[in-house]
Amino acid sequence: MSQRKKTSASQSKPQRTNENEDEMTFSQMTSSQVQRARENFASVQIDRKVAEVVQFILVKDQKKIPVRRADIVKHVMKEYKVIYLEVMNRVRRTFEQVFGLKLEEIDTKNHIYILINKLEAGGTVSMCPGNPGKTGLLFVILSIIFMKGGVAKENLVWNTLKKLRVDPREKHDEFCDVKKLVTDEFVRQKYLEYVRIPHTEPVEFEFRWGLRADIELSKLKLLEFVAELHDQDPQSWTQQFREASASESRT
Repeated sequence: MSQRKKTSASQSKPQRTNENEDEMTFSQMTSSQVQRARENFASVQIDRKVAEVVQFILVKDQKKIPVRRADIVKHVMKEYKVIYLEVMNRVRRTFEQVFGLKLEEIDTKNHIYILINKLEAGGTVSMCPGNPGKTGLLFVILSIIFMKGGVAKENLVWNTLKKLRVDPREKHDEFCDVKKLVTDEFVRQKYLEYVRIPHTEPVEFEFRWGLRADIELSKLKLLEFVAELHDQDPQSWTQQFREASASESRT
């Protein structure tokens, strides 16, 4: 009886995730160990696995959802995770040579990837493909944040959008639930960060640029756009022009 209870208790314990084990696999395997592991798979098997990873990422990218390494391993790589790095190198080459896309690791700590259109990088065309309205809305919000030094309070963003007849409290003909689009979809896609401001009562939030926006959008082009609206020279905004020029030189 006691033995049965022990067995039942052990089975009821929550299973540990494999992410820590995966991290050890990726960080501790030597090149010779990887090579030996590779010999367990035929070339055609590796080719098929590369194709599966490419397809998995493309499906996620249709909704601009960033892809986690843990999800690639769990849903696609599985027993092939011992040769993960080799497969991902080939996946990167496939995206660049076949699709003209770049697989970018935007979060090296949590290993999160996005796809970037190499032909449109630095512009705004690829931000919300098929929906120029969303691209325009996102562009306006990112402009507000940038011109405010990288952080903009939620109320400022909403009030600015209201002036453009986009009220987050009302259903919009094109965007439907504006607040959900901005604070959920754009945040999930890593275009924006929506952060609670500490020690505020009632609770307040602020917006910042997300990792994807930093990679896909040219701050210099954005500043030039804002300058055109105000009929001024981009260098009129000294701090923003300095930041935009610095980010441009790093790309």
